[in-house]
Amino acid sequence: MNWFQLALKKYAVFSGRSQRSEYWYFVLFYLLIYIGLSIVDGVIGAKVANGTVGLLSTLFSLAMLVPSLSVTVRRLHDTGRSGWWLLVAFVPLVGGIVLLVFMVQDSQAGANEHGPNPKDNAQHTPLAPAARTL
Repeated sequence: MNWFQLALKKYAVFSGRSQRSEYWYFVLFYLLIYIGLSIVDGVIGAKVANGTVGLLSTLFSLAMLVPSLSVTVRRLHDTGRSGWWLLVAFVPLVGGIVLLVFMVQDSQAGANEHGPNPKDNAQHTPLAPAARTL
């Protein structure tokens, strides 16, 4: 959940880099919340457009549009690509597969034109154990 919160804190930051774990935990919690809201939409009858679209899940998707775009662009930066590669998703079938391959690739080693490697900085990860003081 910390990774999801981290992505929300940087909701409109399109510069820098995001690790695989930040991106995939964001996707996981996004899908879990969306599915939960879709179930609630079905139970309370909050469907619109002939019962095909849920009101709560649609509002959630709209609220998460900018954060999901920004974390995806930062993930592309982490693999050494420009954020404009996100537009490849508009190519039918092939675009989604290409984007998926980019998202599962490991970080580009060392610093690149988008900033330092977030894996090199242990304090960046919200799941890192706290430092002990004696």
